[in-house]
Amino acid sequence: MKNQDSILIFGSSGQIGKSLIRKFTKNNYRVIAVTRSIHRKGYQIKTQSNFGYLELEEVNSFNEENISRLMRKTSICINLIGILYEKKENQFDLIHSDLPFLMTKVASKNALKQFIHLSALGIESAKDSKYALSKLEGEKNVRQNFPSSVILKPSIVYSVDDNFTTNFMSLLGMLPVMPLYYEGKTKFTPIHVTDLANIIFEIVQKKVSSETIECIGPEVFTFKELILKILKSIKKKRLLIPLPLFFAKINAKLFQLMPKPLLTMDQLKLLKYDNIVSKIYKTNFDFNMNANKRFEEEINRYSFNWTSGGQFSKKRIDKIN
Repeated sequence: MKNQDSILIFGSSGQIGKSLIRKFTKNNYRVIAVTRSIHRKGYQIKTQSNFGYLELEEVNSFNEENISRLMRKTSICINLIGILYEKKENQFDLIHSDLPFLMTKVASKNALKQFIHLSALGIESAKDSKYALSKLEGEKNVRQNFPSSVILKPSIVYSVDDNFTTNFMSLLGMLPVMPLYYEGKTKFTPIHVTDLANIIFEIVQKKVSSETIECIGPEVFTFKELILKILKSIKKKRLLIPLPLFFAKINAKLFQLMPKPLLTMDQLKLLKYDNIVSKIYKTNFDFNMNANKRFEEEINRYSFNWTSGGQFSKKRIDKIN
């Protein structure tokens, strides 16, 4: 029997999933959080929820039977599953295209009221990126199988749990020189994870359907400007050098050999394209779903972990005194 006040979340252990669990359970929604490893991720997820409002489901195989079993419990499904780089051949297609196809096929069979799918901003022009092409194919599959679905296309999503600002804080803390790809001119509209969670919550509350929404923050920055703001926040000075494409490709090939790559060849291709509103779709602001958090102000809340002295740096001690 379906629980009308429950939310099924795939990809619940990431920064967006954890923020959504906090938001929904705080507002008396029951959340069914899907994870591939309860023992590895479950303890983190449990800390995000109001007591009694969270059900953990471990799913090791995303086949039609398992997905259908979960969707029979709910009327609303949110798919956050995505990867930034491939560990195996065709992994982008499998996760960003084939899985959303299967999910929306099952969602349609089970007559769900809402299906919300997370895609990405600024991918329409990136025809040379496997990541972008797989995301676009996923959007097409979602819309085909579940026409009333809501597709969200966020810019960079940042927070203390992200893979963007925190990686650069670590990297800038170690490297004396920071390469600027494409002269650091690529534009971004970063959105804080709590702003994105609030947008998704409002979409559920307002029963929004049949929309593709670009989710953006209130500011536009170039890549160079973002790096400079991160450096200021962690109180470091580094030499920023525009890197010719030939050397950038060598740089990316070396970085992608790491267990958790800092940069891949596919990500280098993506960096050619601005990550800002396309004017093809409406934005969250068009729906009066504002994102107000300012990048510099928010990263200052957690960047002290990367400054000399960490949380016991002079600035923070002065505040205590």
